[in-house]
Amino acid sequence: MGRTLCVWYPDWPLRRPDAPPDRPSQAVGEDNRVIAVNLLAWEAGVRHGMRRGEAEAVCPTVVTVASDPAIEAVRFEPVARAIEELIPKIELAAPGLVFAPVAGAVNYYGGEQPLVDLIVKEVDKVTGSGFKIGLASGPFAAQRAAERADPLLIVEDDAEFLASLEIASLGSEELAATFRWLGITTLGALAELPRDAVTTRFGQLGTQAHRLANGLDRAAQARRIPPDLDVEESFSPPLENIEQAAFVARAMANRLVSELRAHGAAPHRVEVTAEAADGTTRVRTWRNRDPFDEATLAERVRWQLRAWLDSARFRSGPGIRGGVVRLRIAPADVSDTGRQLALTDDARSVAEAERALIQTQAIVGIDGVMQAKPKGGRAPKDQVEWYRWGEEVPDSTMSAPWPGRIPNPSPALVPPEPPVLEVEWDGGMPTRVRLGSRWVEVLSWAGPWRDIGRWWEGQRGCDRYQIVTSAGAFLCEVRGTVTYLAGVYD
Repeated sequence: MGRTLCVWYPDWPLRRPDAPPDRPSQAVGEDNRVIAVNLLAWEAGVRHGMRRGEAEAVCPTVVTVASDPAIEAVRFEPVARAIEELIPKIELAAPGLVFAPVAGAVNYYGGEQPLVDLIVKEVDKVTGSGFKIGLASGPFAAQRAAERADPLLIVEDDAEFLASLEIASLGSEELAATFRWLGITTLGALAELPRDAVTTRFGQLGTQAHRLANGLDRAAQARRIPPDLDVEESFSPPLENIEQAAFVARAMANRLVSELRAHGAAPHRVEVTAEAADGTTRVRTWRNRDPFDEATLAERVRWQLRAWLDSARFRSGPGIRGGVVRLRIAPADVSDTGRQLALTDDARSVAEAERALIQTQAIVGIDGVMQAKPKGGRAPKDQVEWYRWGEEVPDSTMSAPWPGRIPNPSPALVPPEPPVLEVEWDGGMPTRVRLGSRWVEVLSWAGPWRDIGRWWEGQRGCDRYQIVTSAGAFLCEVRGTVTYLAGVYD
């Protein structure tokens, strides 16, 4: 396994105006876990991987900002170019995290230390201090070395270095908790276990963890993939709009992953090549620890295109000038992990449906194709969350008690803005409902369910009733003296 260099910025998502450098600051990802901290937050006990609430309990004064990977990728492009000047092939795992195989560069510059000194010098010119560098055999050990560097750590013996690390270094808190329960607290203790026993108990995830603990990084299983699976598109006129780039990236990513899926494979690494209108060509390699799926690959390609286009637009570096006339995505490391289909799965039909939705989204706009998922809430309109098709499913809470929640079943129709409904009341009981030009008698009813509303935002509370008539069943909200139609039951 070749030696790998890792350049890591622990605080890259925090290099923005709304993250004050003189206060403890943290950035959280979409899963609400900490992905970046500054030095003050680190000294206060905030660590990567913590949940936001846990981190704020450790340091109540911490400033929290939401990560924006697209913007971060644009800002990281000058750093990537600086490293690329010295090592031609680099791999971006995320904005602020770069891996580079150094075998050829070490021979050219006369050793690892001279190469690292040059990297430090060039990167320091672009961003100043704040980065860490680790050098080891394989990306996993190199990243662990960078996390412990001050600011540089060169590992000579991966197995010896990894043996003393805590089991949490694997990156999976669930797996680490299970190992701790079994009395395994370090990677060295895990490495001493028989591989067959780990595989039997933990399956593929445990086997991968055992390999990493022994200093054997993820090795993609080589497969004979036909060369024509590379996807390529040409554009006339050139592609200059970021939204258009997003549509193109999603369509090409879908095509590539679908074709690889037919061979039972998925890429861990892809090479993105863009040709500019002036004839220049830019190439960048992206790596992912898990196999790329359509959404993740499309996201990485979109980030890279935005970085190149913005770099040229603001003349901050050699980006793509005049727009993109040709775009190519080629798989590099290919693996069959995580792509086992069930007997009843129809991958081709799924791929065709996804392509149709991509084309529809390209026509009607990114907000024109939406998906829905259930979530917790008191009112029926609060129990459904909409999100754009193709984006990650939002993490919604379902298990909260939700006092005042309407019991099942839910209404079949929920108007976006509840209209006024005329209801006659007698001693707090509904007696008649006006439907159009006629009144109908109330046959039965239930309620009220009291909702105090978001009083801290000035929202008024209401009482909800279920009313059954000969013409149908309705969900009503009574606010003050006015009754509103909140839903219609089927």
